[in-house]
Amino acid sequence: MRVMTAEEAVELIQDNDTVAVCGCENLLLPEKVVSALEERFLKTGHPRNLTEVHPIIYGMGVGLGLEHFAHEGMTRRVIGSGYSYLKTSRMSQMALLGEVEAYVVPMGTVFGLLRDIASGRDFHLTSVGLNTFVDPRIEGGRLNQRTTADICSLRVIDGKEYLCYPTFPINVAIIRGTTADTHGNITLEDEPVTLGIATLAMAAKNSGGKVIAQVRRLAEAGSLKPREVVVPGIMVDAIVVDPDQTISGGKELNPALTGEIRMPLEAIEPLPLDIRKIIVRRAAAELGEARIVNLGVGIPVEIPRIALETGIIDRLTFFPEHGSVGGVPAGREVFGANINPEAIIDSTQVFDCFQGGGLDATFLGFGEIDELGNVNVSKFNNVVPGCGGFIDITHRTKKIVFCGTLTAGGLEAEVKHGKLVISKEGRFRKLVKRVEQITFNAENAKRCGQEVTYVTERAVFKLTAQGPVLTEIAPGVRLKEDVLENIDFPAQVSPNLKIMDQALLLE
Repeated sequence: MRVMTAEEAVELIQDNDTVAVCGCENLLLPEKVVSALEERFLKTGHPRNLTEVHPIIYGMGVGLGLEHFAHEGMTRRVIGSGYSYLKTSRMSQMALLGEVEAYVVPMGTVFGLLRDIASGRDFHLTSVGLNTFVDPRIEGGRLNQRTTADICSLRVIDGKEYLCYPTFPINVAIIRGTTADTHGNITLEDEPVTLGIATLAMAAKNSGGKVIAQVRRLAEAGSLKPREVVVPGIMVDAIVVDPDQTISGGKELNPALTGEIRMPLEAIEPLPLDIRKIIVRRAAAELGEARIVNLGVGIPVEIPRIALETGIIDRLTFFPEHGSVGGVPAGREVFGANINPEAIIDSTQVFDCFQGGGLDATFLGFGEIDELGNVNVSKFNNVVPGCGGFIDITHRTKKIVFCGTLTAGGLEAEVKHGKLVISKEGRFRKLVKRVEQITFNAENAKRCGQEVTYVTERAVFKLTAQGPVLTEIAPGVRLKEDVLENIDFPAQVSPNLKIMDQALLLE
């Protein structure tokens, strides 16, 4: 191992290499290294024909993270659990237009695949993703017509179906930490999550590849506490020191995300009374006896505020897929990190827990719901956020609650005197005849006996043997004009249709 500049480090990457990169949006983002890699390509035309692998979307912003690989000739193939929520993403456009081979693979499957690469196994076998768009009988996770090769196949063992992903060598892993010592040992004291960086490093080293680690500072060998070392120096080939490396959550919030201090929860402001709060309040009513709870991107991350308001926060343990256990999710800008966590475990271990049924409940957003109850969050409106950990999370979780508005694109509504008043309908209906992509398969959920609820600001649906059934509408909402006429299929209405508790619409 030696310390080198980012420009020197990226010289380790050769044409046709497979490069695995850590990061979650802007958490643990090795921006200095991937930026230097892009600059090298633009100056020299090398390295070419790379295969880029990422367990999690990284670099949420113009020109950040994965965007550094978005050049014709530089990248041949991309494999990841997601691409971007932003329409400005050049890599997403390349994937949609067929300018690069592009696959979406569930986050837990990517981590499992990397672990099996590290272990020298020939394939990764999983039941996660069956009958969703990653199933080779449907789309096989392929995003465009240029992407023709199967990344996985269907196997039947003892009468049970599995998806089989062949392993492949990782030539270079690019990871990030806080401190490296002169032996290459890496600690993450300023990071609220670990994002499987040890798994990435082992996958590269055991493939005969290289590991590049970006850190904020360098320490003398022997000065780091052994139990704080996440990646041992025997797995690291190059250290890039970036003293200007961003601190996740900012200097004020970061110590509460890493567990260095505990922040008074009174500092978390309550939500204003609007349609978002109606959804969150009604969704929170589904908690029941749940104790271990996962929250998805978007509206669901606000559920802890309701738990604080109602005094039930102490009986809940919030467990996002990036490994922060306990405390309160910190919000969209640092999604996956918790304020005042009780423990921080690695993402690879998280998905072992989730896929085995370790969650009581999960609250997730939705892009589309169809008449069968299938849900799409992975591809719509020329955006390819991918599935992230969504498919892993819904695989065996006992209770699943989807949260979102009934329509989108200009929806205007407000709460007046305990009633919901819709002044302008959204341009896009989210309850459609058929979803563009199946990220959640309702038939799977019914076979597994999972309890599924769909909560919007004006209507609540329950998944039954016959599909989604409308069970509640909000006070002030007209059944026909405001609900049924804004659904693209003949919605089933419960004979016991109820009016939503009016208390949910009061201060």
